[in-house]
Amino acid sequence: MEDATQSRRARLRAETTSEIKSIALKHMATGGPASISLRGIAREMGMTAGAIYSYFANRDDLITALTADVYESLAQTLEASHRNAPTDSPAGQMLAHARAYRTWAVAHPEEFRLIYGDPVPGYQPPQAGAAQEAEHRLCAVLLDLVASAWPEAAAAQEDSDYDWSDFQPSLTTLTREYFPSLPPAAVALCLRLWSRMHGLLTLEIYGHLRHQVTDPGKLYEADMHDLIYTLGLTPSR
Repeated sequence: MEDATQSRRARLRAETTSEIKSIALKHMATGGPASISLRGIAREMGMTAGAIYSYFANRDDLITALTADVYESLAQTLEASHRNAPTDSPAGQMLAHARAYRTWAVAHPEEFRLIYGDPVPGYQPPQAGAAQEAEHRLCAVLLDLVASAWPEAAAAQEDSDYDWSDFQPSLTTLTREYFPSLPPAAVALCLRLWSRMHGLLTLEIYGHLRHQVTDPGKLYEADMHDLIYTLGLTPSR
Protein backbone atom coordinates (compact mmCIF):
# COMPACT_ATOMS: atom_id res chain seq x y z
CA MET A 1 0.00 0.00 0.00
CA GLU A 2 2.83 2.39 0.88
CA ASP A 3 4.53 1.77 -2.48
CA ALA A 4 1.25 2.42 -4.30
CA THR A 5 0.77 5.67 -2.39
CA GLN A 6 4.31 6.83 -3.19
CA SER A 7 3.84 5.90 -6.84
CA ARG A 8 0.60 7.89 -7.01
CA ARG A 9 2.25 10.89 -5.39
CA ALA A 10 5.17 10.70 -7.81
CA ARG A 11 2.77 10.50 -10.76
CA LEU A 12 0.75 13.48 -9.53
CA ARG A 13 3.91 15.48 -8.96
CA ALA A 14 5.15 14.69 -12.46
CA GLU A 15 1.79 15.70 -13.93
CA THR A 16 1.76 18.97 -12.01
CA THR A 17 5.33 19.72 -13.02
CA SER A 18 4.43 19.12 -16.66
CA GLU A 19 1.41 21.41 -16.37
CA ILE A 20 3.53 24.18 -14.85
CA LYS A 21 5.96 23.94 -17.76
CA SER A 22 3.17 23.94 -20.35
CA ILE A 23 1.56 27.03 -18.87
CA ALA A 24 4.93 28.78 -18.71
CA LEU A 25 5.42 28.20 -22.45
CA LYS A 26 1.89 29.40 -23.16
CA HIS A 27 2.48 32.61 -21.19
CA MET A 28 5.73 33.16 -23.06
CA ALA A 29 3.97 32.69 -26.41
CA THR A 30 1.40 35.37 -25.62
CA GLY A 31 3.43 37.79 -23.53
CA GLY A 32 7.07 37.15 -24.33
CA PRO A 33 9.83 35.78 -22.09
CA ALA A 34 9.25 38.42 -19.41
CA SER A 35 5.73 37.09 -18.80
CA ILE A 36 6.95 33.85 -17.21
CA SER A 37 6.08 34.14 -13.52
CA LEU A 38 5.62 31.42 -10.92
CA ARG A 39 2.93 33.44 -9.17
CA GLY A 40 1.07 33.96 -12.44
CA ILE A 41 1.24 30.26 -13.22
CA ALA A 42 0.06 29.43 -9.69
CA ARG A 43 -2.99 31.69 -10.10
CA GLU A 44 -3.95 30.02 -13.37
CA MET A 45 -3.62 26.57 -11.82
CA GLY A 46 -5.51 27.51 -8.66
CA MET A 47 -2.44 26.87 -6.54
CA THR A 48 -1.01 28.97 -3.74
CA ALA A 49 2.35 30.62 -4.31
CA GLY A 50 3.80 28.48 -1.53
CA ALA A 51 2.61 25.30 -3.23
CA ILE A 52 4.18 26.08 -6.61
CA TYR A 53 7.50 26.94 -4.95
CA SER A 54 7.65 23.36 -3.74
CA TYR A 55 8.05 22.40 -7.42
CA PHE A 56 10.44 25.14 -8.48
CA ALA A 57 12.37 27.24 -5.98
CA ASN A 58 12.27 30.29 -8.24
CA ARG A 59 11.57 31.42 -11.80
CA ASP A 60 15.14 30.75 -12.93
CA ASP A 61 14.87 27.11 -11.85
CA LEU A 62 11.75 26.80 -14.00
CA ILE A 63 13.48 28.42 -17.00
CA THR A 64 16.47 26.10 -16.57
CA ALA A 65 14.21 23.03 -16.49
CA LEU A 66 12.26 24.24 -19.54
CA THR A 67 15.43 24.94 -21.50
CA ALA A 68 16.86 21.53 -20.69
CA ASP A 69 13.63 19.84 -21.83
CA VAL A 70 13.60 21.77 -25.09
CA TYR A 71 17.23 21.11 -25.97
CA GLU A 72 16.77 17.42 -25.11
CA SER A 73 13.68 17.17 -27.33
CA LEU A 74 15.45 18.80 -30.27
CA ALA A 75 18.62 16.77 -29.74
CA GLN A 76 16.70 13.50 -29.73
CA THR A 77 14.82 14.52 -32.88
CA LEU A 78 17.94 15.41 -34.86
CA GLU A 79 19.93 12.44 -33.57
CA ALA A 80 17.13 10.12 -34.71
CA SER A 81 17.08 11.81 -38.10
CA HIS A 82 20.83 11.37 -38.39
CA ARG A 83 20.65 7.67 -37.49
CA ASN A 84 17.95 7.04 -40.10
CA ALA A 85 19.53 9.06 -42.93
CA PRO A 86 21.41 7.29 -45.74
CA THR A 87 24.96 6.72 -44.55
CA ASP A 88 26.36 6.83 -48.10
CA SER A 89 24.87 10.23 -48.97
CA PRO A 90 26.13 13.37 -47.21
CA ALA A 91 23.57 15.39 -49.17
CA GLY A 92 20.79 13.06 -48.03
CA GLN A 93 21.97 13.39 -44.43
CA MET A 94 21.89 17.20 -44.62
CA LEU A 95 18.42 17.23 -46.15
CA ALA A 96 17.12 14.83 -43.53
CA HIS A 97 18.60 17.01 -40.79
CA ALA A 98 17.12 20.20 -42.23
CA ARG A 99 13.69 18.66 -42.69
CA ALA A 100 13.66 17.24 -39.16
CA TYR A 101 14.76 20.60 -37.77
CA ARG A 102 11.91 22.44 -39.50
CA THR A 103 9.31 19.80 -38.60
CA TRP A 104 10.26 20.05 -34.94
CA ALA A 105 10.28 23.85 -34.93
CA VAL A 106 6.90 24.18 -36.63
CA ALA A 107 5.42 21.72 -34.13
CA HIS A 108 7.06 23.47 -31.14
CA PRO A 109 7.13 27.23 -31.86
CA GLU A 110 7.11 28.29 -28.20
CA GLU A 111 10.00 25.97 -27.41
CA PHE A 112 11.92 27.27 -30.44
CA ARG A 113 11.44 30.84 -29.22
CA LEU A 114 12.62 29.93 -25.74
CA ILE A 115 16.04 28.71 -26.87
CA TYR A 116 16.54 30.78 -30.02
CA GLY A 117 14.55 33.94 -29.35
CA ASP A 118 15.06 36.90 -27.05
CA PRO A 119 16.70 36.01 -23.72
CA VAL A 120 14.49 35.90 -20.65
CA PRO A 121 15.09 39.21 -18.81
CA GLY A 122 17.24 38.76 -15.74
CA TYR A 123 17.79 35.05 -16.28
CA GLN A 124 21.32 33.76 -15.70
CA PRO A 125 21.70 30.25 -17.12
CA PRO A 126 23.94 27.80 -15.27
CA GLN A 127 27.38 27.18 -16.70
CA ALA A 128 26.76 23.44 -16.94
CA GLY A 129 23.86 21.05 -16.82
CA ALA A 130 21.41 19.05 -18.91
CA ALA A 131 20.71 21.91 -21.33
CA GLN A 132 24.39 22.42 -22.09
CA GLU A 133 24.92 18.69 -22.58
CA ALA A 134 22.04 18.47 -25.06
CA GLU A 135 23.27 21.60 -26.85
CA HIS A 136 26.68 19.96 -27.25
CA ARG A 137 24.97 16.93 -28.79
CA LEU A 138 23.24 19.19 -31.31
CA CYS A 139 26.61 20.65 -32.22
CA ALA A 140 28.11 17.18 -32.55
CA VAL A 141 25.39 16.11 -35.01
CA LEU A 142 26.12 19.13 -37.21
CA LEU A 143 29.85 18.47 -37.05
CA ASP A 144 29.22 14.87 -38.05
CA LEU A 145 27.24 16.07 -41.09
CA VAL A 146 30.18 18.22 -42.14
CA ALA A 147 32.66 15.42 -41.46
CA SER A 148 30.71 13.17 -43.83
CA ALA A 149 30.59 15.83 -46.52
CA TRP A 150 34.10 17.18 -46.07
CA PRO A 151 35.85 14.93 -48.64
CA GLU A 152 33.59 16.46 -51.31
CA ALA A 153 33.10 19.91 -49.79
CA ALA A 154 36.71 20.67 -48.91
CA ALA A 155 37.64 21.85 -52.41
CA ALA A 156 35.16 24.72 -52.17
CA GLN A 157 36.79 25.86 -48.92
CA GLU A 158 40.40 25.98 -50.18
CA ASP A 159 40.62 29.76 -49.79
CA SER A 160 39.41 29.68 -46.19
CA ASP A 161 41.75 31.43 -43.77
CA TYR A 162 40.11 30.26 -40.54
CA ASP A 163 42.24 28.98 -37.69
CA TRP A 164 41.34 27.69 -34.22
CA SER A 165 41.63 31.15 -32.67
CA ASP A 166 38.49 32.15 -34.60
CA PHE A 167 36.32 29.92 -32.40
CA GLN A 168 35.40 29.80 -28.77
CA PRO A 169 37.52 27.30 -26.79
CA SER A 170 34.48 25.13 -25.98
CA LEU A 171 33.73 24.56 -29.67
CA THR A 172 37.38 23.90 -30.46
CA THR A 173 37.59 21.35 -27.64
CA LEU A 174 34.39 19.61 -28.75
CA THR A 175 35.57 19.39 -32.35
CA ARG A 176 39.03 18.09 -31.53
CA GLU A 177 37.63 15.52 -29.14
CA TYR A 178 35.06 13.99 -31.49
CA PHE A 179 36.36 14.95 -34.95
CA PRO A 180 40.14 15.37 -34.64
CA SER A 181 40.71 15.30 -38.39
CA LEU A 182 38.43 18.27 -39.15
CA PRO A 183 40.27 21.53 -39.87
CA PRO A 184 39.07 24.99 -38.75
CA ALA A 185 37.55 25.60 -42.20
CA ALA A 186 35.19 22.68 -41.64
CA VAL A 187 34.06 24.13 -38.32
CA ALA A 188 33.34 27.45 -40.02
CA LEU A 189 31.34 25.56 -42.63
CA CYS A 190 29.38 23.84 -39.86
CA LEU A 191 28.37 27.21 -38.41
CA ARG A 192 27.43 28.52 -41.84
CA LEU A 193 25.25 25.47 -42.46
CA TRP A 194 23.49 26.00 -39.15
CA SER A 195 22.91 29.69 -39.82
CA ARG A 196 21.47 28.91 -43.26
CA MET A 197 19.08 26.27 -41.90
CA HIS A 198 18.20 28.43 -38.94
CA GLY A 199 17.73 31.78 -40.67
CA LEU A 200 14.79 31.08 -42.96
CA LEU A 201 13.18 28.91 -40.32
CA THR A 202 13.35 31.74 -37.78
CA LEU A 203 11.55 34.05 -40.20
CA GLU A 204 8.81 31.44 -40.50
CA ILE A 205 8.42 30.75 -36.78
CA TYR A 206 8.24 34.45 -35.96
CA GLY A 207 5.59 35.00 -38.63
CA HIS A 208 7.64 37.17 -40.98
CA LEU A 209 6.87 35.04 -44.05
CA ARG A 210 3.10 34.77 -43.69
CA HIS A 211 2.46 37.79 -45.93
CA GLN A 212 5.02 36.75 -48.54
CA VAL A 213 4.54 33.05 -49.27
CA THR A 214 1.73 30.52 -49.00
CA ASP A 215 4.04 27.54 -48.41
CA PRO A 216 7.12 28.33 -46.28
CA GLY A 217 8.09 24.66 -46.41
CA LYS A 218 8.52 24.81 -50.18
CA LEU A 219 10.77 27.86 -49.87
CA TYR A 220 12.82 26.17 -47.14
CA GLU A 221 13.21 23.00 -49.21
CA ALA A 222 14.45 24.98 -52.20
CA ASP A 223 16.93 26.87 -50.04
CA MET A 224 18.29 23.65 -48.57
CA HIS A 225 18.81 22.16 -52.04
CA ASP A 226 20.60 25.33 -53.10
CA LEU A 227 22.78 25.15 -50.00
CA ILE A 228 23.77 21.59 -50.77
CA TYR A 229 24.56 22.38 -54.41
CA THR A 230 26.94 25.15 -53.29
CA LEU A 231 28.94 22.49 -51.44
CA GLY A 232 29.38 20.48 -54.61
CA LEU A 233 27.01 17.78 -53.38
CA THR A 234 24.09 16.30 -55.29
CA PRO A 235 20.88 15.93 -53.28
CA SER A 236 18.40 13.25 -54.15
CA ARG A 237 14.78 14.32 -53.96
